[in-house]
Amino acid sequence: MATTSRTNSETSATPSASPSRINALGIAAVAVTVVLWASAFVGIRAIGPTFSPGSLTLGRLAVAAVVLGAVVLPQLLKSRKLPQGREWWPILAYGVMWFGGYNVALNAAEHLLDAGTSAMLINVSPILIAVLAGVFLKEGFPRWLIIGSLVAFCGVALIAFGSGSGSGSGDGPTTDVAGVLLCLLAAVLAAVSVIIQKPVLRKFPAGQATLFGILVGAACCLPFTGQLVSELQSAPLPATLGLLYLGVFPTAIAFTTWAYALSLIDAGKLAATTYLVPGATILISWLVLSEIPTIWGLVGGVVCLVGVGLTRRRSRGPRNAA
Repeated sequence: MATTSRTNSETSATPSASPSRINALGIAAVAVTVVLWASAFVGIRAIGPTFSPGSLTLGRLAVAAVVLGAVVLPQLLKSRKLPQGREWWPILAYGVMWFGGYNVALNAAEHLLDAGTSAMLINVSPILIAVLAGVFLKEGFPRWLIIGSLVAFCGVALIAFGSGSGSGSGDGPTTDVAGVLLCLLAAVLAAVSVIIQKPVLRKFPAGQATLFGILVGAACCLPFTGQLVSELQSAPLPATLGLLYLGVFPTAIAFTTWAYALSLIDAGKLAATTYLVPGATILISWLVLSEIPTIWGLVGGVVCLVGVGLTRRRSRGPRNAA
């Protein structure tokens, strides 16, 4: 019976569909993830003055746990299938590092760095993921993945240059050594977490794997409970609504669509698509906050699109290559 249960669980964790169907679903999941994660940068910027890094993380994760739990828990109760023994170790690892550590580090970094610099530093992560996936997940190092990643990174650098050129004066945040280190720490935590999460998705569906990680991350942030309660009491309504948005959309939904896409697509290729996030962030800021992008930002966004497009090319070789 245990063997049958495990087999059924693994079957449900990996959707059974034709390659074209999987490709379409994977692309849709990636698109949702990119747009919602881009909106998170705008949301964090908007409510950052109201919530400190730790309380903001706890608030996001608490909201996400309630929303995603309402969807996933009935499935868990029906299947009665929870991680057993050593299966918890990778979940605990990416829960602590990604949902907890990454978010706190990034929130803290954005208090010290301008948005462009933060975007550039965070986008070290896809390169790290490509390297780690090639070594530990045996995905190799496809030529076009490396070329496209480097081109896309140049696009992110252009976006950061455009952002930084306008932040050299005034009271806005400037480059800070502590902020740089926090941003690089966040990038490393995200990269390692993706590699750890990939095998988990062979055993558990994306929603369950995401909920487990969110719960672990929220537990790590419980020391910030008093701070969150205090800040919520004095927070204006728009900031509270912003916190709810961050919990529902960029966290509960986007991390689930990311996990779903990761179950279908190689980690290195999927990570390269996140180079689109800075460009999407500029567009959303333009539409929502009326922040007009610089010419460097627009050019950088186009270069990112070209780079991500290059990562999707296939090197000449056996047709059964991923």
